Amino acid sequence: MFKIVGENYYIDIDAVDECVQFTEKVPVDDIEDDETQMKEEKQIHLVKYELIKSMIETVLTENEEVDETMAFKSSELTIPFKIAFNSLLVKSIIKKM
Repeated sequence: MFKIVGENYYIDIDAVDECVQFTEKVPVDDIEDDETQMKEEKQIHLVKYELIKSMIETVLTENEEVDETMAFKSSELTIPFKIAFNSLLVKSIIKKM
């Protein structure tokens, strides 16, 4: 957890997992029946994974002091931090405690 503007936040690992996974139907040959059947296989969406990974790194490596009175309106916060934090908050990857 980390504290910003008097609120505690944490990164929901399960939300990251849900966000980057998708299921895809893959054909499976059945040797006995000589028919093609479909089975669902879980895959990871690589673009989403890399983007979320980069945003989390941006949030966790921000080294500027956050002015608690100014909150997110502070000019000390970098634009990448603001975009990453807000994006992760909207996707419910970062949650309030």
